[in-house]
Amino acid sequence: MNGYRLPVAVVYSFNKTWCTTILSMRKKKLKINKNFKPCPVETDDELYPNGIFEFNITRMSEYLQKNPEAVPVEKVVVCNIYWGSLSLNEAHLDSVDVSRPVILAEIAPGRYNVIDGNHRVEKARRMEMKSVPAYRVPPEHHMQFLTSQKAYTAYVEYWNNKLMSHREVKTTRK
Repeated sequence: MNGYRLPVAVVYSFNKTWCTTILSMRKKKLKINKNFKPCPVETDDELYPNGIFEFNITRMSEYLQKNPEAVPVEKVVVCNIYWGSLSLNEAHLDSVDVSRPVILAEIAPGRYNVIDGNHRVEKARRMEMKSVPAYRVPPEHHMQFLTSQKAYTAYVEYWNNKLMSHREVKTTRK
């Protein structure tokens, strides 16, 4: 049985406009890898659909745990995690371990979506915690966990469009 989640949280750091401008200056345009192979999905894998992008959370979690040097755990300030509308399983909150890192995927330059750990973030909020441990996963590490060629191609196009629109904002504000 596949587990699906709804996208609900986004992380912005400091001043959104300033950070986005700085990040877009150093972020590179992505190129389609003709040899891309979608991440396989097993029956019990947890999946996270984010629009047309679907990530295999089970495989991504395994990768992050086995490769701590690739994407180190860091502390993310809870109040910097934008919270949209969300329907949580209240009964599940009691059993959530807030010491387990949440996964933040950089969906657009400088914009990170919580793709695993919404219950942990909510519990941390209710406990009035200042920060939570998190993996801040850039595209070069999370794209390999997209579950279809269509999602991969759409993600590359989406990223490049966002990168260009951020650069245009920068040039119009001179």
